[in-house]
Amino acid sequence: MKRALAAILFTAVLHAAVDGTVVNGTTGKPQGGATVTLFKLDQNGPNAIETIKAGADGSFKFSQQIQGPHLLQAVHDGMVFNRMLPPGQPTSGIPISVFNASADPGKAKVTTHMILLEPNGSELSVNESIIFQNEGATAYYDTARGTLRVAIPEASSGKVRVMVSGPNSMPIERTLEKTKTAGVYTVDFPVKPGETRFDLTYTMPLGSPAKFEGKILHDGPVRVVAPQGVTLTGDVKQLGTEPQTQAGVFEVAGKAFSIGIEGTGSLRAAQGAVENEEEDGGGGLQQIRPKVYLRFKEILALCLVALAAGFVLLYRKGAAKA
Repeated sequence: MKRALAAILFTAVLHAAVDGTVVNGTTGKPQGGATVTLFKLDQNGPNAIETIKAGADGSFKFSQQIQGPHLLQAVHDGMVFNRMLPPGQPTSGIPISVFNASADPGKAKVTTHMILLEPNGSELSVNESIIFQNEGATAYYDTARGTLRVAIPEASSGKVRVMVSGPNSMPIERTLEKTKTAGVYTVDFPVKPGETRFDLTYTMPLGSPAKFEGKILHDGPVRVVAPQGVTLTGDVKQLGTEPQTQAGVFEVAGKAFSIGIEGTGSLRAAQGAVENEEEDGGGGLQQIRPKVYLRFKEILALCLVALAAGFVLLYRKGAAKA
């Protein structure tokens, strides 16, 4: 009898309607009038099932019963806010947090800017990761000037891939927009409360002598990473060496900089060599780690978390001085 009752309750959870309230995290009150969409998630991606408007009290209800993973998406103040609905979890009384937007950065600021330089002799591969931390209760969203403003070398011809990930969300691709200032571009994406990461990837030909020049348009320290075999000179100060890959870690001096580059190297190749040495180090069970460096997000994670306790100390030391 108990098993039968449990099965009935479990089935009811799997096949349940969805209801909840849209809550404005800026005001602390229910947000009426927000557009809410229910998506079904499958191997083809999100598929919209139904779109409704939240009531004056912020409440919403989808009468259609659901089974499997779903996603709730609320639109407010020109921004999208997501709430996952994992299978087997309650689907009633679900809160969706939204925030008001402002063109004033407020408490949103750049806390990390990392630049990875990988020269191969004829070309320079550049991966930049810029992380915003927003400790406020309002999203920073400047649709007129662009939330993120970056200077990109003209040699890249503006061909830059931009991936952005907001708080608790998957990375999505964004377009780099030109401004009236040559070499300066913007990315249209809100910086919501929490962490927002911008990853930029581009290549450019190496001249003779080889160098990388740029400008920093935000406050805070900027770090440059060079793989083993690559020497950087000019407007940089070496902070130390990452212990496993032997990559050099540098701090950029000034808002405008010119960095001389000598040698060739790849952080991907250096990490592969480290993994091979570990695999050849002895028998028994070995930890099989996923391949990294498919995107700079993983590169940064490697440097700051997985491998570089020493590097983190160097980074914090440099940041404290800045």
